[in-house]
Amino acid sequence: TDAWSENGRLLKVGKVRVSFAPNLVAPDIPFRQELHLDQGEWIVEMGEDRDRRKISMWVDAKHPVIHVDIKGGADYEATVSIEPWRTQRRKAREEEMHSFWMHTPDKSSPTDIYIEPDIIMDGGKDQISWYHHNKRSVYKKTMLLQGLDSIFSGEDDPLKYRTFGGLIRGKDFVMVDSKTLKSAKRGKNQNLSVYVLTTEKDPVEVWMEKIEKNAAQIEAVDISIRKEGHYEWWSSFWDRSWVHVSGGDSRETENISRGWHANRYLYACGGRGNFPIKFNGSIFNVDGESGIQAGSRGAIENWDADYRDWGDPYWFQNQRQIYWPMLAAGDYDMMMPFFKMYRDILPLAKKRTELYYGHQGAFFPETMLFYGPYGNSDYGWDRNGMEDGDVRSGYVKRYWQGGLELGTMMLEYYKYTGDQKFLEELALPIISEVITFFSTHWPLDPNGKIRYYPAQALETYWDVKDPLPEIAGMKTVLSELLALPKDIVPGEQLKNWQKISSQLPDFPIKNDENGKRYMAAARENYSVSKNVENIGLYSVFPYRHFGLGRDNIEIMYNTFAEKEFHTIFSCWHNDPIYAAFLGLTDMAREQLGDRFVRSGGYRFPAFYIDGDWVPDHDNGGVAQQTVQAMLLQSVNNKIYLFPAWPVEWDVDFKIHAPGNTVVEAKLKAGKIIYLKVVPEERERDIVVPPQFQ
Repeated sequence: TDAWSENGRLLKVGKVRVSFAPNLVAPDIPFRQELHLDQGEWIVEMGEDRDRRKISMWVDAKHPVIHVDIKGGADYEATVSIEPWRTQRRKAREEEMHSFWMHTPDKSSPTDIYIEPDIIMDGGKDQISWYHHNKRSVYKKTMLLQGLDSIFSGEDDPLKYRTFGGLIRGKDFVMVDSKTLKSAKRGKNQNLSVYVLTTEKDPVEVWMEKIEKNAAQIEAVDISIRKEGHYEWWSSFWDRSWVHVSGGDSRETENISRGWHANRYLYACGGRGNFPIKFNGSIFNVDGESGIQAGSRGAIENWDADYRDWGDPYWFQNQRQIYWPMLAAGDYDMMMPFFKMYRDILPLAKKRTELYYGHQGAFFPETMLFYGPYGNSDYGWDRNGMEDGDVRSGYVKRYWQGGLELGTMMLEYYKYTGDQKFLEELALPIISEVITFFSTHWPLDPNGKIRYYPAQALETYWDVKDPLPEIAGMKTVLSELLALPKDIVPGEQLKNWQKISSQLPDFPIKNDENGKRYMAAARENYSVSKNVENIGLYSVFPYRHFGLGRDNIEIMYNTFAEKEFHTIFSCWHNDPIYAAFLGLTDMAREQLGDRFVRSGGYRFPAFYIDGDWVPDHDNGGVAQQTVQAMLLQSVNNKIYLFPAWPVEWDVDFKIHAPGNTVVEAKLKAGKIIYLKVVPEERERDIVVPPQFQ
């Protein structure tokens, strides 16, 4: 997750091929390929009887190395080779530009973007290695364009001199050439190891010293011990949570069980790196073979393995869908790269606010590079008549509410884990600055309320007054802050937050032509829709002011029934989550089932094709969270079981709730046959619907 190129794109590290002589992959030879999710291992069995051969590939869960173990069969010769596709400096083609969001798409953007080659090491040892070294960087150009030159420092460049690549070794393997190793003799058992490493500022020679040192340290531990540790990690991971659905239509329930676990597996693979899981494919983005359906733009045509739609930025609208379901799954460790990215860019965010707007606080744009700035294409290359801070793209011009949702997620993390160090050292510094921004950037009206104008409501409405997400987000974050233990927050800070809370506008609740109350996208809307977000339902999720167990749920039933945009079943769209949090079982079920069958022609069930790229990780996150919200919801210290669960579905699950609470339950034929709550005293907080009692 840290293989960032000189152009700011997240690249694949490389491609390695293992081949055999004689070859045992042929139409008339038995062949079985299987991914064992439970132990993080890919296994191939080929041939039969005396020629039966087994190949195991596993990415060590505790060390940066990929192992390939080959055992059995007749004596064979094995060859391992590097197959680079970044072989020479080349100009990016016009059809590739959607992958360079940093640079495109307006006419004033740079016309020549060059992709730099990898370097194959030419050493005398029995190993092969390659690397990509950023000799240049788009960082300086980005900072200057966005008026951040006063805080620019060449020493701070996160791209220049970044190096990433791999080293391959194998017992009794000898080097044929700089790209190829071959087993020294024929045999029945072979082992290969691919070590990988990213460094930020080191010369190439130091990178090579470090990757060789890493390899030596890893090899010093017996491989059987390392594999046992690898299995232990995956066993512990799968013991955190599970959801096994059965009964009803078996095709439907099998898709849900399989999809939930497959999606969580992808998150586990990509979730513990130095940077967040990227919504548009992350480490799994598909290779661009001609004609394959990938993402929202149809069939792709000969794009290389680094291409991904929507390019280099993190888009908060999408990223959040990956991380919300990790709470109930208990995958707290995988949330930290997401939170830490915002912590690391907080100094830039504060300084940028001061430079652009002349006041205190911090904001985070929706489309954001990992080191903090906007994507240049959104910020706008043509600065004619524009001041620093003026953003060209109307979709993200004032889309800052992601900071409030991030704060909400952080406070939920604290409620789940009780991690006070996290709260004080990571969460509160970010949340405090975001609250300062949202209470300072707009003036007060004659009634002493913050007047959120000019403003926008997400990406859909670009000219509104008092947008619902800002109001709901501020109310949520402030209410949670004011409920924190008094010894955590200084008294003056609490008084300030209480004052800000009293200045928030009321929810934009309106009456339709039949007199029914509903939640509007904003108090006043002066624009046409530019996207398809059902904004009023943000007060159900992520800002849970309304829903099951809360007052005035009828308002949200009306809002859901009359929502502006219908039949939105894919990508980042929240409708399944809204349905679950409102207890609308049939609607949640319909949309969930549709989500889990969108892998198209891809064999892996979580490689969703409907969305922004393949795999579309936010699509899977929405589906995962919907399942969890159908099973369990926490409201005001109560734990609602099966709040949106079909009576004909059986289930065996283990998921998490606030207060370090874990709930295991089995439902069979509409009756709870097993219930375990840890800690035990939380069992008194369980609420079960009448149909399951």
